[in-house]
Amino acid sequence: MRLDVSALGGIVFGVVALVGGFVLEGGKAGALLQGTAAMIVFGGTIGATAVSFSVSELKQVPSLFRMGLTRSTFDPVQLIEQLVRYTDIARRQQPLALEPEIAVANDPFLEKGLQLIVDNADPTFMRQMMETDIYAQSSQQRMGASIFEAAGGYAPTMGIVGTVMGLVHVLGELTGNPNALASAIGLAFIATLYGVSSANLLWLPLASNLKNKAKHGTLMRQIALEGLLSIQQGMAPSMLRDKLMSFIRPSAEPGQNGAGSANAVEGVQVS
Repeated sequence: MRLDVSALGGIVFGVVALVGGFVLEGGKAGALLQGTAAMIVFGGTIGATAVSFSVSELKQVPSLFRMGLTRSTFDPVQLIEQLVRYTDIARRQQPLALEPEIAVANDPFLEKGLQLIVDNADPTFMRQMMETDIYAQSSQQRMGASIFEAAGGYAPTMGIVGTVMGLVHVLGELTGNPNALASAIGLAFIATLYGVSSANLLWLPLASNLKNKAKHGTLMRQIALEGLLSIQQGMAPSMLRDKLMSFIRPSAEPGQNGAGSANAVEGVQVS
């Protein structure tokens, strides 16, 4: 895992662009810092989101943030070549020869599949078991994305609530200094800024980020599953490569192998 530069950089760039544009228009960056508005918007968003999900689901939020801001290499071509190597070992020797590969697979899904092959598991049982794993992982990732989507829906509304509360206070002080009232009105609208900005620069982009990574992870597991089942059937390495390459055409064609993964897509294999 390494830092997801595009995700973190995008958030930072968006914030800098908004603040920079405000400053260029003659505003002061310090005027955008409003503690009570932040408390109303972020506190209200967290509270509303908490109502929508169970405690066990909300406990995953820290790991979801970590998942959204980190990535590993998404390289289906490399995975295909790894599976081709496995089937070559199994055909030249026997499936039991794959046992040493389990410890160095560096992927729980591959490890489980190789263990089932070594144990000579029934192919139907193996498919059902591995597909259940894929479904469970995909469901968990979709749930994580839905938490951020919910936060992105509540945040702008909480911003409006904060603004209305600020205006209520302003209207109650109409007999005060006009200059002070103008300043107070400006501060009231900071809550709306926080709500809309957080939704569109943080919550919704993180939800899309997790969905994209979930698609990458599901694709990698589907390739691994079909490859492992084909290894169990004794498929020839060249046939296995052609079969698995069909998952990623037209972005990659047969013949782009292991060392030729320079054109592999960067992304995340979600574990």
